[in-house]
Amino acid sequence: MVKAQVLVAGRGKAGGIKPSSNPDEAFEVAKAILAMAIKGEKVVKVLIEQRLTVKHERYVSIVVDRTARCYTLLCSTEGGIDIEQIAMQTPEKMIRRKIDPLIGLQDFECRLVSKLLGYSGKQMNQLAGVIRKLYQIMLDYDAELIESNPLIETESGELVAADLRILVDDNALFRHQKLLERMKSFEPDMTPLELKAREKDLAYVELDGEVGVIGNGAGLVMATLDMILDYKGRPANFCDVGGGASEERIATALEIVLANPRVKVLLINIMGGITRCDDVARAILDIQRRMGITKPMVIRLVGTNEAEGQRILSDAKIPSLNSMEEAASKAVELVSKVK
Repeated sequence: MVKAQVLVAGRGKAGGIKPSSNPDEAFEVAKAILAMAIKGEKVVKVLIEQRLTVKHERYVSIVVDRTARCYTLLCSTEGGIDIEQIAMQTPEKMIRRKIDPLIGLQDFECRLVSKLLGYSGKQMNQLAGVIRKLYQIMLDYDAELIESNPLIETESGELVAADLRILVDDNALFRHQKLLERMKSFEPDMTPLELKAREKDLAYVELDGEVGVIGNGAGLVMATLDMILDYKGRPANFCDVGGGASEERIATALEIVLANPRVKVLLINIMGGITRCDDVARAILDIQRRMGITKPMVIRLVGTNEAEGQRILSDAKIPSLNSMEEAASKAVELVSKVK
């Protein structure tokens, strides 16, 4: 089997997993797959694995159940490329078991789920062992999801995780330096500015517009992008400095955002909670002087000490607004005035 190595699901349905009968055929299949892009991800690597004789395909996963505040074990007697349709159209085929966060997944639960999937004896114990290992990987790597689709029962009765996908919580990556290093090789399509932002631990995505955007909170930045589009403008980037951003962090964000030659106007949207608005205002003026920023800036400051922050910016002739709508409208208006 020749398998595309891309960071998206649905490879099989997209033609990224294909069989071959001999080395020459595998070579040709690999060439064809390496010329593909799957859901926008260019294929740069393939994995060659032994082809198995399949008797049954099952589905096994562990996910974070945010509503129940625990991990949940999900299994199905049917697996493969249409697992989403199976879950929607025949939910009775899905087995769900919540995992107690205090005691974890117990061996008897693994055996019980294996039995519900139709196994007994040696096969039941083998599948229970696979489920147990998946749970341990989930814990070891701070994962939000681990999924074997399909988990195969071969003609000889062996159970094999023929495909495995793991989603690791980004907030836990500092505990997994090897994964951080590997990520660099998996993202060849990142722009130089996106790579620089990642090195500085900033959430930054480059877009194709003219309004540079900086905010403190992913949801706030997304709402700012939407507002710019509503006023017929085009955002140049997504940049989230996070809550409690220091002056140094804001300076780094400004440096990266303004390094994009398409940026004509800068829109900074800050909700002051942990971060005080007057501190942000002083930091922006200091950074403006140090970096020699000449591009127009529109700033929305709301929250702790907002009146003082707005006064500081007003004295420096920098528009400071309460409303996100007004700030977005003003930024888009200024774009047309910049040559």
